[in-house]
Amino acid sequence: MIDSRVLAANRAYLLGWNEGPAVPDIYRSGVPHASLNGVVRVAGRPLDVAYAEARERLAGVPRVWWVGEDSDTGTAEGLLELGAIPLAARLPVMVAEVAAAPVVPMPSGLTIEYATDVTEFVEAYARVSGIPEAGVPVAVERDMAFGGSVVRLAGRLPDGRIAGTAEAWFSHGIVTLYFVGTQPELRRRGIGAAMTQAVLRHAAVRGIGMAALISSDMAESVYQRLGFREVGRFRVFAF
Repeated sequence: MIDSRVLAANRAYLLGWNEGPAVPDIYRSGVPHASLNGVVRVAGRPLDVAYAEARERLAGVPRVWWVGEDSDTGTAEGLLELGAIPLAARLPVMVAEVAAAPVVPMPSGLTIEYATDVTEFVEAYARVSGIPEAGVPVAVERDMAFGGSVVRLAGRLPDGRIAGTAEAWFSHGIVTLYFVGTQPELRRRGIGAAMTQAVLRHAAVRGIGMAALISSDMAESVYQRLGFREVGRFRVFAF
């Protein structure tokens, strides 16, 4: 069973990317990247109505539909009937107790600091997450809209390059992690683990007891090393 705070915090973060008037459970950032436009759930209303509304609201941008434990029963099956295309059958939702997280070594030469230049920070995670260069200015604008609710951490090499990123969202009494990534040419050096550990340390200073994230299959073993365990999963659809 997923702690309800985990799902609520994730919904709040994704909805925070919305660029226009608030629409229940639909967010449109305008960034040409599917995960930054979409539907976080459907609860308590007809799926076909919500589907038509979402297609209208999100016309012209790549988008996804998240189906998790806070979605109405039968949402995944209903989306398939409506023509949605499954993209991921299993995206693990993972949590960790901040105080119990194991310590991992800091990669040689890496320094982790607050990212004060949001444009530089977004450019770095855009290269990892697949946000096209043309979409970076909008992503910067939307990321900055979070204000002080997020902590942006950049892992730098001695030459000043950003090797890794992590964005920490403090909401609902927990911290959730996003854009934890390492530049492709620098992977397998422990940078992603170090970035995650840095977020956990910031959470500990703030007295936060729980951390949560949505993992890919590739990164799951890294998070397990840091004390994260799977508590649920999302299915993701294109529509």
